[in-house]
Amino acid sequence: MTTEEEKTKASAGSARRALAGRLSWGLADQAASSVSNFAVGIYVARSLGVTAFGIFSLAWVTYGVVLNVSRGLATDPLVVRFSGVPEASWRRAVTRSSGTALGVGLALGAASLVIGLALGDRIGPAFACLGVVLPGLLLQDSWRFAFFAAGTGRKAFVNDIVWCVALIPALVVAARVGGVPAFVLAWGGSAAVAAAYGCFQSGIRPRLTGARAWLREHRDLGTRYLVENVSNSGGSQLRAYGLGVIVGVGAVGVVRGAELLLGPFMAVLMGLSLVTVAEAARVLRRAPHRLGRFCLLLGGGQAVAALLWGAALLLVPDRAGALVLGDVWSAASQLIVPVTLGVAGAGLGTGAAA
Repeated sequence: MTTEEEKTKASAGSARRALAGRLSWGLADQAASSVSNFAVGIYVARSLGVTAFGIFSLAWVTYGVVLNVSRGLATDPLVVRFSGVPEASWRRAVTRSSGTALGVGLALGAASLVIGLALGDRIGPAFACLGVVLPGLLLQDSWRFAFFAAGTGRKAFVNDIVWCVALIPALVVAARVGGVPAFVLAWGGSAAVAAAYGCFQSGIRPRLTGARAWLREHRDLGTRYLVENVSNSGGSQLRAYGLGVIVGVGAVGVVRGAELLLGPFMAVLMGLSLVTVAEAARVLRRAPHRLGRFCLLLGGGQAVAALLWGAALLLVPDRAGALVLGDVWSAASQLIVPVTLGVAGAGLGTGAAA
């Protein structure tokens, strides 16, 4: 083997190790993030029952749509165009990207607050509280994507650990207060703590005034991602609202309970999705001919893993399931097969999305 061939082989091995490291941080970060979301869901399901869990789930799917608006406009263009770029360029981009995410949170948070106050009854307070915490939630999410674009997934992981730590006392207080609004505030308020910490981690302050320039410069990608993201998450939102109107809020809680059972696998899927676009961008720059195989293995592997996880859930005894979801388990367990198929389809689609 010639010296040149040895250098090429060593370089390829180093690149594979670096890729594995970045993917590992993506999985670790999403695991930490999912712990907070899973903990709140389990707390509400066990403490407040099916109906309250349904109300919380309506607020949750609404947050999912808003989150996808923020990602489409702010962070998706960031990871496509500013992954692996010089630090100065990355910092300028993150200043405006995080400002855009914060601006989306303020605008749609205000709308959610107004709608919640107008609705009143049992559902309104949950949406009003969601409006209060949306800016912090979206800013915290923007830091995660910014760190992965820079190839520093460790910082994203630490940020989510801060969220988990802040969530513990917040959940204790929420459990004592009781009610869905208290849990929404605990969940979103602890995210705001992590969002503030992200400013110290990065040394960057979000610039709201840079949002207009960011949206204008990345309108080509932002518009496409916005339509795609909202159409995907909007289906879940319409389903939840439709169930609430036709069958009752409790049915929304049952579906969300079934989705929680897929929580550990969803952590893997979403953890990989944090880094797949950034990694695909790197593959495209360095070895364009490998992009198709990279995406095929990524999507196919996640689909198979989802099916295996769903098969394992079918073997869980009712007593063990009730320990996790309480009264929600008996109905949610009947939805394991369709929910698993849906998640497998989503996993298969991540390769094409990348």
